[in-house]
Amino acid sequence: MRAHGVAHDEATNLGLGTVRAEVVGSLLRPPQLVVARKRRDAGEMSAADFKREEDREVTAAIRLQEDAGIDVVTDGEQRRYAFYGHLVESFDGFDKEGGWAIPFRDEQGEELVLKRPVVVEKMRWRRSMCGEEWSFLRATAKHPGKVTMLSAQQAAAYYDPERSKDAYKTRDEYLADIVTVSRSEVEELVRLGCTYIQIDAPQYAALLDPKMREGYRQRGSDPEELIDRCIELDNSIIQGHPGVTFGMHICRGNNQSKFYAEGDYEPIARIFEKTLFDRFLLEYDDSRSGGFEPLRHLPEDRVAVLGLVSTKKPRLETEDELKRRIEEASQFVPLERLALSPQCGFASTMEGNRITSEDQRRKLELVGQVARSVWG
Repeated sequence: MRAHGVAHDEATNLGLGTVRAEVVGSLLRPPQLVVARKRRDAGEMSAADFKREEDREVTAAIRLQEDAGIDVVTDGEQRRYAFYGHLVESFDGFDKEGGWAIPFRDEQGEELVLKRPVVVEKMRWRRSMCGEEWSFLRATAKHPGKVTMLSAQQAAAYYDPERSKDAYKTRDEYLADIVTVSRSEVEELVRLGCTYIQIDAPQYAALLDPKMREGYRQRGSDPEELIDRCIELDNSIIQGHPGVTFGMHICRGNNQSKFYAEGDYEPIARIFEKTLFDRFLLEYDDSRSGGFEPLRHLPEDRVAVLGLVSTKKPRLETEDELKRRIEEASQFVPLERLALSPQCGFASTMEGNRITSEDQRRKLELVGQVARSVWG
């Protein structure tokens, strides 16, 4: 039995056996949903009419994944304005775009800046972060489903020493609240029958990127201590939930086909050994991610989900190249403990990556097709 109480037979049923093809979380938002959200926010559309539109698009997102042969589906995060929207919109206390900006870039040198949320008042509960998402998914999907949540480390980025100090004197005080509300949300999802919860932790990329690690040091923070602290926070959220599979997703930034970090997983490889996650959904679509060597740290009861299909670029990978890369990874982790996914979500923010809905459909179908061919 695992430290957080997941029995091996249950983990085999969901975490280690039949799940070979999955998505990370978000899918492109249809234009009509984006327009509807803006109209709702402007008071031009009733809540009831908006929910009918939202439900239609969530249903379409679920069917898209199922038709593509994805084993475990999400709601496409269609109800969120960004992958962190479930936190920011479920609690009073956040300024949605008032936080410090982070630059994203691409290989051509084009940059854009994403304005992050910032906590400016004590968090006050408004509604469940994921209860609506999961309840609708559970009732609508024919395939098993999962819910995505934010890691405590990612939420830590929404604390600003100046703007947040009146709400929380220290970042640790704020993070204590984050852990409490996140753990409560996990408990609610479990009560509602959810058996697979994914924690999105892109901030780990700042602790594997050599330049960003040096930036931490210059600001007086030890990256190694930060890694250990992040592991402690993540474990505090997920531990003690028997019968539930927990996944962690790590990428190097994903916003309108741009990224913010690069480097292989070796500097943070102890997360494989010291966290309580069953599955690690890892970005591996290009050279920014490094090689598969860090996977040798993966314990024998964990699964590596290889994010080999890019959500950032429209080019469709070939079946042969994906199979070659899976074979390369199997030199470090046995094939039976590998699975396949896109490298990240298709739309971590409402704007989405610079690909078409047809590109997205073909990539999802490729994931399903290759998974069936490799694992049966």
